[in-house]
Amino acid sequence: VQLQASGGGLVQPGGSLRLSCAASGRTGSTGVMAWFRQSPGQAREFVAAWTALNTLYADSLKGRFTITRDGAKNTVYLQMDNLKPEDTASYYCAVRRSRIVVSGQRQSSNYDYWGQGTQVTVSS
Repeated sequence: VQLQASGGGLVQPGGSLRLSCAASGRTGSTGVMAWFRQSPGQAREFVAAWTALNTLYADSLKGRFTITRDGAKNTVYLQMDNLKPEDTASYYCAVRRSRIVVSGQRQSSNYDYWGQGTQVTVSS
C-alpha cells in the first residue's frame, strides 16, 4: 500500500487548508485511516482517525479539524479551519488494515502504512 499525501502549504492564522491522502496498491480492506502530525523535536501526535464506524479527533482539535473519506477514490481528507501557529507541523497519513478499538486509533504504533509528510506552516 502506498499513501500519497498532499495539500500542505503556508497559510495565515485563521485560514484553512485541506489535506488529501490517496491510497494505492493492494489496498484491500481498510480498518482505519488517520492523520498524525509532528513538529521538529516533538513526538508524533495523533490528529484524527476515520473508520466505517466512527471518527475520532484529538481533544484539542475538535471543532476545527474534520476528517472525511471518499471510498470510491480511496482517499482520506483532513479539512483544517481556523488554523493557528501551533498547528505548524508535518502532517502524515496512516492506514491500519484491521479494525481496532477507539483508544488504539490514537497510537501511531498501531498503523501498518505511512505516507510521506506534507508540511503545514501557519504564519503571518
